[in-house]
Amino acid sequence: MDDACKTLGEKFEDWQALGLDEERCPVRNLLDQIGDRWSMLLLAALAGGPKRFSALARAVPDISKRMLTQTLRMLEVSGLVHRDVQPTVPPSVTYSLTPLGQSFAGPLLGLVNWAEAHFAAVVEARAQAKKAA
Repeated sequence: MDDACKTLGEKFEDWQALGLDEERCPVRNLLDQIGDRWSMLLLAALAGGPKRFSALARAVPDISKRMLTQTLRMLEVSGLVHRDVQPTVPPSVTYSLTPLGQSFAGPLLGLVNWAEAHFAAVVEARAQAKKAA
């Protein structure tokens, strides 16, 4: 077992001591929020710099406007995204990463790099499991 697995196992035991309670377990609390279908894509899109709502909608074309609004609101409430409304007609709204959101870019990049490196293996494992079912 490598050091990362050992450390992760120890951390899990710490979370179990908290009862894996969503309010007290930092990982469960945060991953429930940012581990959804859209949050990480939007955080990655905003890592390149501030974007308007319409630019985000074009960047992630299969997200509905309603879901884009909900996800951006949740990321804003969590302190990861800043919403800047300019008093123009119509109002101009720009979204950007907060310093807290920027601090997540490194861990997110690690996950993205892992996903890119292992995507084919995961797809193959799924295909094998489907054949065996």
